[in-house]
Amino acid sequence: MKKIFLLFALLFLNACDTFEVSPQPFPANPLIPSRTPGIVSATPIILLPPTAQPLTPGVTEIVPVTSTNTEVPSPTSTQTSVPPSETPSPTLTSTAAPSISVDILGCDTSIDITHGMGEVTNAYVTLKNTGAVDLPNTCALLRAIDEGREHPDKQVCVDNLPAQNQVTLKLTVDSAYKQNTVIQVDATSNEMILLRVDKPSCTDISIFGGAPKDLGIVKPIQ
Repeated sequence: MKKIFLLFALLFLNACDTFEVSPQPFPANPLIPSRTPGIVSATPIILLPPTAQPLTPGVTEIVPVTSTNTEVPSPTSTQTSVPPSETPSPTLTSTAAPSISVDILGCDTSIDITHGMGEVTNAYVTLKNTGAVDLPNTCALLRAIDEGREHPDKQVCVDNLPAQNQVTLKLTVDSAYKQNTVIQVDATSNEMILLRVDKPSCTDISIFGGAPKDLGIVKPIQ
């Protein structure tokens, strides 16, 4: 009876198999073979000229100098000599320009009986040659807004004022009595005006210790 049951079960299973070939299971996540990675070398790539041959490892190649790769020398300037018939153009030499400064130290008033004048204004002026050339016949000329008759000492000169030297001069003009005198000083050399200075109110020289003691003395600039 047991054998009959096994035979019946075998026949039943064979009847259920309707496929000629049994299906095979599809593999999950198939692996796709990849290429072999390239090998990157640390040695730089050297580009050779078209006529050069590939470099042999460990051998230094020297390219001979030919007519195609000969270096062209840089052009050099040549100085041509001037023909004897041509005369060289004259060279202009620059000369130093004169430079002067004027300092009005102060003023005072006095009575000038010698020249028959009443009140006069005295101005104490320092001329400084700040340039690099001497100033021959250097003068200082004083003017006043209320000037009367021309005073002989309104202009005082020195024969020469060397470069980087100074001189203090006393100038006098005939002025109105007890008036605030506006003055003007011209500095000249060989009758050419170098500088003109105005002073609307000349401070009393006594405030600065009185009149200078070195009037007319040429000395280095202090």
